[in-house]
Amino acid sequence: MGSCPSWIAIQQYSILLLSFTTTMALKSSKSGNSTEYHYWGYSFHWTDLHSSADDLKSLIYSCDSLADECVERLNKIPSADDGADKRPFKKDLYGLLRDHVEDDPKLNELWTEINTVPEWVDWDQIQRGQDVFFRYGLPILNVLSFESLLGGMGAMRVVETLSRTGGFGAKVVRRRLLETLQHILQVNSSAEGMKPGGDGHISCVRVRLLHSSVRRRILSLVDQNPEYYDVNKYGTPVNDLDCIGTINTFCSAVVWLGLPRQGIYPSQQETNDYTALWRLVAYYMGTPTDPFESTAKARAMMESLLISEIDPTETGKVLAKNIIIGLENTAPAFASKEFMEAMSRLLNGDQLADELDIPRSNLYYRMLIWGYCFWVMAVSYVVPKIYFLDRIMISLRRKYFYKLILDEKMGLGEESRFEFKYVPTLTRTTHLGQRRSTKFERPGIESLARLGLVAAFTAVVTLGMGIMFAARMIPSQLFMVRA
Repeated sequence: MGSCPSWIAIQQYSILLLSFTTTMALKSSKSGNSTEYHYWGYSFHWTDLHSSADDLKSLIYSCDSLADECVERLNKIPSADDGADKRPFKKDLYGLLRDHVEDDPKLNELWTEINTVPEWVDWDQIQRGQDVFFRYGLPILNVLSFESLLGGMGAMRVVETLSRTGGFGAKVVRRRLLETLQHILQVNSSAEGMKPGGDGHISCVRVRLLHSSVRRRILSLVDQNPEYYDVNKYGTPVNDLDCIGTINTFCSAVVWLGLPRQGIYPSQQETNDYTALWRLVAYYMGTPTDPFESTAKARAMMESLLISEIDPTETGKVLAKNIIIGLENTAPAFASKEFMEAMSRLLNGDQLADELDIPRSNLYYRMLIWGYCFWVMAVSYVVPKIYFLDRIMISLRRKYFYKLILDEKMGLGEESRFEFKYVPTLTRTTHLGQRRSTKFERPGIESLARLGLVAAFTAVVTLGMGIMFAARMIPSQLFMVRA
């Protein structure tokens, strides 16, 4: 009996060790003294470019203070957008900044910064990076929806800010995601569009001012009620690390996580160009650009964030589920809840999907995902090999995607100015939405997946018949030679 406490202690220790290793496992690399890390279904070796949670901690308390000072000044300027109720949240902050740049030294400082192109920018490379987005258009859009955004709900601190805006409620999340997509499409429109005064450039500045508005609003509510948001625990809202993480999800996570999990591996040149594009986006948005100075640094930052930032909470589970509820059987994908859940599992891995309470998929939907991957792999590897066809498809997707976003029935209806619509209040939070009673409206992405499944089955059958034919012909040929 005296040995029982020790045995219980061993059992408890084993349980703790097992729960720890489900999140992280370490083992020595066979190729050297470095250590191999395993996080959320992804493995990598730690290098001097990686940053620990302690290394990154200072970034959760720093932010874009220049934008904050300017937003404070801009909100004091009367404008036609104030309306009868004088709401400062409806102001066109970019328009006010442009029109009053000579009236205030701080406004002038920000205007000068956003209109000064960094010396490291190569516009030909920016154009090539934008082409990468449209070359792999459909698989990248799936990454952005179901890994970058839905999987991003596993970031403990970020969801505390998002849940307070109300922008991820089940009834409004679709429009919120379409606005994000508009920003991404404007960023990828053209090299000219990313030069000062272009649509992509203005879009970045508008989002930068929106982030500042959210940050200032939450901090003002903290002044009223310190229990509203724990700054010591979660850091400054929309801080520098959050913004680095946002660029990471649109850039690094696409090329090293989302596309490979669909069987697509961009070339080193494509990766370099795509990273350079998002480094420029980071600059315009007031985000530290050093983590995107090279592909090696960008990848190391992505891997560091997997360790330090992903820690799913109940709040994150609610927001992740709301994304699927809000997008079910809606344009442009017209995907079922089950297909989106299967896609989320593919792109985020089973471990993170389990932590976010994304249900496991049955065999039918797993097969549909296989069919989908076969299709996008075939298109992604065949079309770029034919130069003129590659250029045609990039041009068509560039026009079609943006037209779809502005469509009155399937999109936003008009361009968003990224106004401060989802305003945090002391009582506002985001709850789990109710699944709507939807009906099948039109063929969507699942039809493409079925087509891919048929094509994959046909390819396997054809290959099998070819092998059988060859197996029969070779012995007969050998017999004829001997005869």
